[in-house]
Amino acid sequence: SSSSSSSSYSVLFLGTGEEAADSGTPSPTQSPQGVCPSPTAVAAPPWSQSEDSGLRSQGEEGPSSGQDPADAESRLQDALHLMMAELMGFLLHKYRTKQPTSKEEMLNAVLRDDQDHFPVVLSQASECLQLVFGVDVKEVDPREHLYVLVPTLGLTYDGMQDDGQSMPNTGLLVILLGVIVLEGDFAPEEAVWRALSKMGLCAGREHFIYGEPRELITNVWVQEGYVEYRQVANSDPARYEFLWGPRAYTETSKLQVLEHFLRVNRRGPSSFPSLSEERVSDEEEGA
Repeated sequence: SSSSSSSSYSVLFLGTGEEAADSGTPSPTQSPQGVCPSPTAVAAPPWSQSEDSGLRSQGEEGPSSGQDPADAESRLQDALHLMMAELMGFLLHKYRTKQPTSKEEMLNAVLRDDQDHFPVVLSQASECLQLVFGVDVKEVDPREHLYVLVPTLGLTYDGMQDDGQSMPNTGLLVILLGVIVLEGDFAPEEAVWRALSKMGLCAGREHFIYGEPRELITNVWVQEGYVEYRQVANSDPARYEFLWGPRAYTETSKLQVLEHFLRVNRRGPSSFPSLSEERVSDEEEGA
């Protein structure tokens, strides 16, 4: 039933501590150190600044005499978290401008003296970009270490809008496609909004990343061919439902979408403490 499948939705995505507290989701100050930085930090990355150099060097110092090893480890994790936020912002800029990048460019622009941490910082930043924004970081030339950024799951829609929106919304599109699958391929409108409300997304209310979600879902994505929005046959009063559109069937698959949900689910809520407005995850067999 609609209620039983909706109850399997869990929350882990993009929000403020106050909203998280209201929803029962851990806020950044309540959760252990996690993987993804806050989208606010990503939106305005300080990769061209050097104020964090002291934090980086402090985080990398090993325990000295009289220094608590746990405190040194905590500072190191904080420094890595900051570097990842900067790298995500840098990569989002490259995505918006449709430019490739290289390991050398990322090192020079973001990590600077922290080159030893490049593999782990890039790996975590890439995972967050995929799960939150629906962007994949792909190495296209392993010899030269060249990378391109593309929409996830084989989608061709870049998730950017012409209205000045600063971040891609493809991650939310994948979530919506997953909700439709979990609702048996025909998702009642009320079930969709119930699931999205757990993410802090409500019709008529602007979201700081996705804008007004009803316009995005029922207009933009319908026009793009990823979603169908139609009246339920013989419903009186009229009820509406969402289905996959032809472009979704052409570019991706139910199995890929559900595997994406499983990747989110495996991270667990404590892995994304700063993304606490919402989190979407689900597990179900698929296809």
